[in-house]
Amino acid sequence: MSAKKSAEELKSIFQKYAAKEGDPDQLSKKELHLLIKAEFPNLLKSSSTIDDLFKELDKNGDGEVSFEEFQVFIKKISQ
Repeated sequence: MSAKKSAEELKSIFQKYAAKEGDPDQLSKKELHLLIKAEFPNLLKSSSTIDDLFKELDKNGDGEVSFEEFQVFIKKISQ
């Protein structure tokens, strides 16, 4: 999947994975891993791990990734 998706498509993808467990508006580390593995598989081939990526995305340190935090990531990789 390309990072060049519409906001609606990104929200739909985010919600699909966020709804798997816990808060349907937040991604857990496990949900983020599933999303990245399925939608952006080339990202995990770099030296960064899912733990590193999760720490980078979880700006407020609450242990989950919000859609707003996810959007920052998408903008970063699509540049």
